[in-house]
Amino acid sequence: MVVASFANSLLGGRTALRQAQAQQSRSAARAQPVRAAATVAEKDASLGFKTMRSGIKEAAAESVLTPRFYTTDFDEMEELFSLEKNPNLDMDEFDAMLSEFKTDYNQTHFVRNETFKKAADNITGPARKIFIEFLERSCTAEFSGFLLYKELGRRLKKTNPVVAEIFTLMSRDEARHAGFLNKAMSDFNLALDLGFLTKNRKYTFFKPQYIFYATYLSEKIGYWRYISIYRHLQRNPDNQLYPLFEYFENWCQDENRHGDFFSAILKSQPQFLDGWTSKLWSRFFCLSVYVTMYLNDHQRSAFYESLGLETTQFNRHVIIETNKTTARIFPEVPDCETPEFWDQMEKLIVLNKKLVAIGQSDAPAILKNLQRLPVVERFAAELLQLFIGKAVASGADGIDSSAPIPVY
Repeated sequence: MVVASFANSLLGGRTALRQAQAQQSRSAARAQPVRAAATVAEKDASLGFKTMRSGIKEAAAESVLTPRFYTTDFDEMEELFSLEKNPNLDMDEFDAMLSEFKTDYNQTHFVRNETFKKAADNITGPARKIFIEFLERSCTAEFSGFLLYKELGRRLKKTNPVVAEIFTLMSRDEARHAGFLNKAMSDFNLALDLGFLTKNRKYTFFKPQYIFYATYLSEKIGYWRYISIYRHLQRNPDNQLYPLFEYFENWCQDENRHGDFFSAILKSQPQFLDGWTSKLWSRFFCLSVYVTMYLNDHQRSAFYESLGLETTQFNRHVIIETNKTTARIFPEVPDCETPEFWDQMEKLIVLNKKLVAIGQSDAPAILKNLQRLPVVERFAAELLQLFIGKAVASGADGIDSSAPIPVY
């Protein structure tokens, strides 16, 4: 469909010429679109992406920095959300949230227009590649949320119908986001086979407690990323290279609602917020999410620069604001506003670049592993320094967690 659209646009500009050359044979008239299609295919093939079949991109290799698919202990989930076994469940709050999710504020928001494909065709060279990589990572992350929330909605239907329906409606939102992103990829003549990913991607097991920490952080950091990009491009419209970003203001409100739901869940499970182990786990998951984003984005600084953003400044803003938001509910968060914290993060970038360079070298596999060892040891030591660094005691006590979050 994409190749045909491109060929038709070329043909439209040649109507007068074809009329003047009516004596040409039909085969000659068809030669130009065939060559045009070949040119598009050759241009995109030069980006180096592997395809499963025509127009379907092979998913990026999994690594510690790529979005993951998750599964959990669903029997324990049923225990946690049992109305009979958990007196801390505030069903009035969950009922109010369900009503808001049913309203579906973004039901008609994700409607594409003719500007998408034209904008994608105008993005060429290295910028085209990094746009495709951004869309793939974002689509995979949203689709991961869809799969997890859908299964939780199915498994909890009898145990707690209200919570189950909220999970189902959140899976609706995530599916909408993933589909919108995958359609955006098709503007660049590629897409993901999401059905294939569902069956063939490895699933990471997380206990329910860790699912709550990780998904809360994922949704809230998603909010701050999207709203920050949106506000920046509103101030700098010349950097609006692709219309996807115009949808980020409403889109990020989905992320915010999802995060608020997980905040309510955590308040209903005080065992995950009380005690020293909860403090350690909450700090650990904060750092895991922050470090992953920081390294990922600095590997792809060209993407943010193409939008007129300075990668380090953007990342620091998003992490600091996410940390402030997370402090409303997590019992402890890292102190992200000290020079020492960012010095450690910069050291991780340097070490990560070394690991990437080793992986991309032509050395034999056994030599690569030997070269990695000292770098990995140093990387682990720097991570430990971050973990034992200054933390901020926080939590929901005395804080109005329903207060509106400011936008950047």
